[in-house]
Amino acid sequence: MELARLDLNLLLVFHHLLREKRVSAVASVLGMSQPAVSSALGRLRASLGDELFLRTQRGMAPTPYALQLAEPVATALDGLQQALNVRASFDPASSERSFTLAMTDVGEMYFLPVLVEALVQSAPGVTLQVVSVTQSGLKEDMASGRVDLALGLLPQLQAGFFQQSLFRQPYVCLMREGHPLAKDMAITLSNFAAASHVRVIAAGTGHGRVDEALERQGLQRRIRLTVPHYVALGDVLGHSDLIATVPERFAQRVTGPFNLTTCPLPLAVDRSVIHQFWHARLHKDPGHQWLRELVAQCFGDGGKANAEQMD
Repeated sequence: MELARLDLNLLLVFHHLLREKRVSAVASVLGMSQPAVSSALGRLRASLGDELFLRTQRGMAPTPYALQLAEPVATALDGLQQALNVRASFDPASSERSFTLAMTDVGEMYFLPVLVEALVQSAPGVTLQVVSVTQSGLKEDMASGRVDLALGLLPQLQAGFFQQSLFRQPYVCLMREGHPLAKDMAITLSNFAAASHVRVIAAGTGHGRVDEALERQGLQRRIRLTVPHYVALGDVLGHSDLIATVPERFAQRVTGPFNLTTCPLPLAVDRSVIHQFWHARLHKDPGHQWLRELVAQCFGDGGKANAEQMD
């Protein structure tokens, strides 16, 4: 189809229907009536020869062809918006913009206290919304702009996204302060293997490499408890003789509140590299650039700060 024959305003309706899933919501966002949105959708269906959206109990569900068009249309509209706003700037002190961040539960514990305090100081009107990195549509949500930034050890975002390394961290052994193993300056491999362990699955992250590294070295641990995330780990360890292998910066957040202590692991495990990830459609957005710089300032280890896009 020739672009000259298509009303480009229809693509704006298409883009918002993908995001909002309901005609009424699109009408509100675009300042149109619901019949006008329905009419625009009808014209776009006729022009493209596809239903594009089907009514369901959960709203307007995109067809396979609509999903195929989603990212190219979003990228084109975003590029046009950036071109029109080329002189626009972002003033954090007066902005009331809301950013959506994706992270794990351990990321929430580590990043959010510092970020919230930084916003209070430099951008009191800016707000944050946090979603889980384990949600199935994370890539699509980042491509559409529903999620601005993802933070963590996230191998599923290695390809097709910009990324910037923030810091490297080792894994440590975490336990209560009065634990029998806490008396030693260094835990031996045999004592480590004989201890009762908590294993954290942490789906959607790369922290499973700890279990893989231990298995490669032939270490058989006594797993007494397996949990899906880190959020209750501090309380569990504080009231038992269980130990856990965790990222160092998570351990720094929970040792004080739960009377825990750490020891180096008695075997080699590769350090984890924590990144911030974002989609190309937001790469040149002034507000997004400010947010990424703030994150790098708060959590960067002072190393290489250049961002790169992975193929």
